[in-house]
Amino acid sequence: MSGDTKFDLWYLFALAGAVLIGAVLPVLPTGAAVSAGAVLASHSNPIGLVGVLIAGAAGAYVGDLIVYAGCRFGGERLAKRIGWLRDNASLDALRDRLSEHEIGVLLTSRLIPGGRVPVLLAAGLAGYPWERFALVDLAASSLWAAVYMAIGLLGYALFDEPWQGVLAAIVLVILTTVVSSLIQRHRRKSHPK
Repeated sequence: MSGDTKFDLWYLFALAGAVLIGAVLPVLPTGAAVSAGAVLASHSNPIGLVGVLIAGAAGAYVGDLIVYAGCRFGGERLAKRIGWLRDNASLDALRDRLSEHEIGVLLTSRLIPGGRVPVLLAAGLAGYPWERFALVDLAASSLWAAVYMAIGLLGYALFDEPWQGVLAAIVLVILTTVVSSLIQRHRRKSHPK
């Protein structure tokens, strides 16, 4: 095995670990990590993009399973203690939406900044079937990793230097998050319950 291959494997394990930790404790910008990984893989080893996709999706998937299991088996008390649960009114609304449009809600919740944890809470606390959750979340985590990888590839396409592409990818992720939050806030003000 060459030195570059060993580095690539360690990088992918680190990426999967960072995304997993960020999925459980949403303080790390996990989307930016996947985007940056895509930029770096594109510059050094384009075949490594498959590894970035797998590492990002795997970290997100395992992290989601941990959060779901914590909510499912630890209940509301654990969710409040860890800080996952804050607003019961929106949780009740999510439970209703989840029961009506379960697959669509689970798939899109991972793509909406700040949307994943409330949906995982609703699914876990409402006793959503484990097998169905595991299957749908596998698709959601893969879709999420592919979207953030595409953001990274956009940064790669715009700039010649890897650091510029990484910076552009991070800025694009931040802009996406801010715009999404502003749209959600506007919708809540426009359509109060």
